[in-house]
Amino acid sequence: MAAAAAGVVLAAGCAANPVSGTSDTVPPGISTQAVGKVSAAPDTATVVLAVQTQGATAEAALADNAQKATALIDSLKAKGVASKDIATSGLSVQPTYAPASQTVTGYQVTNQVTATVHDIAGAGALIDAAAAAAGDAVRVQQMSFSIGDDGALRGQARAKAVEQARTQAGQIAHAAGVELGDVRSISEVAASPPSPIPGRTMSDQAASTPVEPGTQELTVTVAVVYDID
Repeated sequence: MAAAAAGVVLAAGCAANPVSGTSDTVPPGISTQAVGKVSAAPDTATVVLAVQTQGATAEAALADNAQKATALIDSLKAKGVASKDIATSGLSVQPTYAPASQTVTGYQVTNQVTATVHDIAGAGALIDAAAAAAGDAVRVQQMSFSIGDDGALRGQARAKAVEQARTQAGQIAHAAGVELGDVRSISEVAASPPSPIPGRTMSDQAASTPVEPGTQELTVTVAVVYDID
């Protein structure tokens, strides 16, 4: 069994040079890949809101939309969202048509606003305020959560990944009947976006639209090659 495992290890560490006709043997080594995971509560919410209005003419629909969109933006600022965290992320003017015909009956205007909210506890009240400002014209297009500064968390995940890689390599070395040597090479595999995990409920949201950010799982994957002593 040990001989078979050793054969796998040696094969993973060997390469040939068929072009020159000579065989350049790479010293045998052990290759392993491991993932480090860290979970944390998000501290930032990104809310995409829209104001949608209709009118007999494009001018009328735009004027109505401008008034309601301005009121929505003012409501965001009143709830503590900084101007730099508010951006117009879309604006469209489209004709509307009568059912089963190509007759234009009016125009629809959609103004989309993206707000970055650093006070997640107030996100529900912020949505309520936007709805009150824009009335039935308001649309909640999307809400997502993130961690503003995840540098320290990713550092923890890297340490866990490297530790796990060494544990795995040690198990392989033991099974092959060899001694694990120094690190020959180490690299970080391209990261995937954080995945949401169901998490805590915010008790202070009872009086407004409930918002539950849950937790974010950050992962770091490393690929490590060890020498064999």
